[in-house]
Amino acid sequence: MLFENNLKLLRMCGRSVCEGLLIQRAHKHKTAQLSEKKLSRYFVDHRRVKVVAGSGGDGASTFHSEPWKEWGGPDGGNGGAGGDIIIKVDRQVKSLSSVSTVYRGKDGEAGSSKNRFGRNASPTYITVPLGTIVKEEGAMLADLSLHDQLYTVAYGGAGGKGNRFFLSNENRAPLTATPGEKGQERVVQLELRTMAHAALVGFPNAGKSSLLRAISNARPAVAAYPFTTLKPHVGIVQYRDHQQVAVADIPGLIPGAHLNRGLGVSFLRHIERCRVLLYVLDMSSAEPWEQFQQLCFELDQYKPHLSHRPHAIVANKMDLPEARQNLEALRSRVHQTVIPVSALMGENTGELILHIRTMYDSYPRDSSQS
Repeated sequence: MLFENNLKLLRMCGRSVCEGLLIQRAHKHKTAQLSEKKLSRYFVDHRRVKVVAGSGGDGASTFHSEPWKEWGGPDGGNGGAGGDIIIKVDRQVKSLSSVSTVYRGKDGEAGSSKNRFGRNASPTYITVPLGTIVKEEGAMLADLSLHDQLYTVAYGGAGGKGNRFFLSNENRAPLTATPGEKGQERVVQLELRTMAHAALVGFPNAGKSSLLRAISNARPAVAAYPFTTLKPHVGIVQYRDHQQVAVADIPGLIPGAHLNRGLGVSFLRHIERCRVLLYVLDMSSAEPWEQFQQLCFELDQYKPHLSHRPHAIVANKMDLPEARQNLEALRSRVHQTVIPVSALMGENTGELILHIRTMYDSYPRDSSQS
């Protein structure tokens, strides 16, 4: 019925059926959502940035002169200070993709006659997401984990002194004026580490994205091929007492991830801030307990004892026939809590949500993760 109405409208407008179909197809293509792969192009979690603060303005060397007052004395003003470069945290920003590789601050204005000082240059801001770490040659300079937090990464140079500054009883007509100082220059590394309370850790196609969709409001892409998730997703789990727990879907790890294989170290760093870990295992695979051992090994190789944080094992894909037998074998080989679920069917996700809250409440809170 709807299609017939569309045909009538097209005929009334004097357009052919083919033109109408082309218009509908173009409209559909225009409104189609970006795929996970395309969206990942805009997600950057590491950036090397060169910052050069502004130079100070030069001081002026001038003498006051007007009718009947030819020798009015020195009146050169000081130069203005160069602009600082400041890193500012904005919770609305989710990636370092908008951060440029070079930032140059504004220079201060030079001083002038009649004791006029140059204007100080305004600062230059670099906007970054929550959880950004600033490093220089491997040493951490700042951990930016609060909204609107500021960190001055490069200071502008001081303004030069005008000859009025050097006036003294011994020197009544100084000619000296100093140039403005150069601004601070440095190269820093910005690293984004996901701000979440719990992390879903597992191999590709373990069902982490489906699990996050089942327990939270997040909607990451889901597909039946490896590395569907190309950037971390954070979902919020809501509880009846209005408590909210952030759960991060970490892109799939593979053996050798600590050596930067696969998606590698770039996403291992996102696990560091997470308070608790949820190891998601594919119970349809042979010997899933070996997945757990390999994941623990990769985490500990990246950072010692990282796998020892409060954790649980999520036995996923329990809707598949071979999963039941593997579940009993898994429980006999590990001493950790094992929670069997089916993210696809939504089975037993309630128990998982309650267990996440129990681990969240029992683990001592860090001010950077509150």
